[in-house]
Amino acid sequence: MIRLAALTIILLLAFIPIYSVFSESADSAPKVVPTSEDGVQRIDIVVDSYSYNPGHIVVTVDKPVELNLRSVTSVVPHSFVIDDPESGIEIKETVPSGKDLMVSFTPGQTGTFKFYCSKSGIFGSHLDKGMEGTIKVVE
Repeated sequence: MIRLAALTIILLLAFIPIYSVFSESADSAPKVVPTSEDGVQRIDIVVDSYSYNPGHIVVTVDKPVELNLRSVTSVVPHSFVIDDPESGIEIKETVPSGKDLMVSFTPGQTGTFKFYCSKSGIFGSHLDKGMEGTIKVVE
């Protein structure tokens, strides 16, 4: 019984690095977020195991942004963090597994800002495994 448990753990540890390579964002090209008729920039971002898709979005300064974070994980919750107080964008939200979460903000300056998952587990930091993305704010 102990040998079976040890073998299972070894197989899991061998699978994790392979899985994280294939779970990276499938859409690495920048996605320009459209502005709806009501003036809000809206986009769905899929939150998966160690990835956000799209992982690079472009929004316009001084226009409201709504990100619908859609978790497709079945067990592990993730987070969505933008920690840039100088830009006025500070978001720290937990995205429950299998649920949607709406995040709203209005970028007050142009620039490129990183978003990431701040969660850690028995297999390490989600950020260290590549769970991050970029928001570029343009004129």
